[in-house]
Parts: sequence; structure tokens; C-alpha cells
Amino acid sequence: MRIEIIGAESLGVRSLCCLVTTPARRVLIDPGLALGYVRHGLLPHPIQIALGRTLRKRIIHALNHADDVVVSHFHGDHIPLVDANPYQLSMHDLQHRSQSVRCWSKSADDSSPDMRKRWGDLVTWFGDAIRAAEGCTHGPLAFSHAVPHGTPNSALGSVMMTRIESGAQVFVHASDIQLLDETTVDSLIDWRPTTVLAGGPPLYLGRLGVAERERAWQNALRLAEHVKVVILDHHVLRDSSGEAWLKALSETTGKRIYCAADFMGRPRQLLESRRQELYDDMPVPPGWHGRYARGAATIEGYFGDMGDRAQCAKRARTDDRQTD
Repeated sequence: MRIEIIGAESLGVRSLCCLVTTPARRVLIDPGLALGYVRHGLLPHPIQIALGRTLRKRIIHALNHADDVVVSHFHGDHIPLVDANPYQLSMHDLQHRSQSVRCWSKSADDSSPDMRKRWGDLVTWFGDAIRAAEGCTHGPLAFSHAVPHGTPNSALGSVMMTRIESGAQVFVHASDIQLLDETTVDSLIDWRPTTVLAGGPPLYLGRLGVAERERAWQNALRLAEHVKVVILDHHVLRDSSGEAWLKALSETTGKRIYCAADFMGRPRQLLESRRQELYDDMPVPPGWHGRYARGAATIEGYFGDMGDRAQCAKRARTDDRQTD
């Protein structure tokens, strides 16, 4: 089994997209991404946008070559959207689907009207290849019943977890569980995974209370005790405190707890948590985002790698001389 995490906060975007390859199947889970439309009162920095464009291409390539596509839920950082903003994956950018692809999706039964519309958009694109898969098994694939998106009865709805088995390896994709529900973590552990990729707690949200933070911590400890390889990313790394949280978790458990970038052997690019710093180091010209949305501003010269600040700054100065 080969696990390739394509998008996650530690890789520079809001996502938890991964491609799992076994001898018989290529399974793409949650083919979507976003950049966090506004953080610290700022739109995404051009460096974020440039990296997002690169990762969107990788997701589309994986989607075009997948045997199975899994949709854990219908939020805009997990699926392509008909009404995508300039920083998300648009359904209009997708090629015609392969006739052999199968799509396994969470149902829209407990979803809001907006989420049910997104389910309908997926049905339109995938046609008879899509199936509401909660509680189903298909060969090496198994899908959970709906579990909370964070805390039970969350206004954010529910998600579907995915289990993939290949020989002695068992991979579980646990999307936006946030480690905030003991029953969900129990179910995950009962699947006896060897590797888990899960969304960690949203520490960046002030409304996350002390009790919820402690619950997430204890559930993370339990997960680390029962699973050989634990990868936690997504919400937990939208703020710099998430890195300290993962480090403390590794020290407490005595084993390495990975983020997606660590697991993939890539440098961490926590661009959303560093958005203010990006703007301070490389100011964005007034009106740039409007020009970009109209196709009148280029991202050429902006890089997800923070190493080439001089070239990025040069591009910013060039764009500043442009006029509407």
C-alpha cells in the first residue's frame, strides 16, 4: 500500500486529500482544497494561491486516474465545487469522468440544503457511478456510518470515515473528526488500523473550550497507543499552536506523531497560520485579488517555497505598477 497525501494544512492548503494505491485499486479520498478565504482580515497571499494552483493540478491528475473516489462530506475544502471561489477546486476544471471510476460518498440525508445541493452536483458529474456508502463494504474498502464533524450534534454536520485494507496494512482516513468524540475514536480503533490520517482539533478557534481541548488530547493519546502510524493535520495546523501540540503529543507518547508534510518527507509549509507574516514580508498590491479573480494578475513568480522571497517581492512590485 502506498499513501500519498496531496493536500493538507502542513502542505500549504486547507485539505485532507490523499491517494491510496494498492495492487488492485487507486483510491482518491476527498478531492478538494481551499485556502481559508479570510484569515486575520486578509485574503490568501499570492504564495498560497500559487501553491494551491499546483496542488489543484495534482488532485485533478489523480482524479483522472483513480479507480475509486471517496467523499467524506461536502465542505468546500474536500470536494470540487460548481460555485468555487478563485482559491478552491472548481468542478468546471475537471475533465469528463472516466467511465470506470466509482464514487463512494457520505449521504446527504442529515445535511443542510446547501450541502444537499453539493451532493446533487456530485451526482450530476459522477452519474450512476456515485453511491451513498455509509456502512457499506466493497472489496478492500469499508465506510463508517456518519460520525460527528467534531463534537456530537455539531452544526457542521457529520462525516464518513474510510478503511482500506491491503495485506497486513490497514489505512483509515478520518477526515474532520477533530478527535472531539470518544465514540468516533472507539470506532476508529476497532477497525485496527496500522496507519491513520485524521483531522486534529481546531485549536485556532477561541470557542473551543478547555474541556474539548482536553478531550481531544486524551483521544489523541488513545489513538497513538493503538495505532502504529498516526498522522494528524488539517484544523490543528491552521495555527502555530498546533505544531507545539503535536510536539507535546510526540513527547508524551514517546513516538513520533506525524503531520502530513512530515509523513511525506517534505518541509512544513504552514502558510495559513503565517498569512500575516507573508503580507508583512511580501506586501500584496492593492486590488491584486480582484485582478487575479478576473484573470488580469499573474501568480508567476510566487512560490509555495518560502526560500525565494526576493523573487516574490519583485513580482509584488511589478504587480503594484499594474493598473485596472
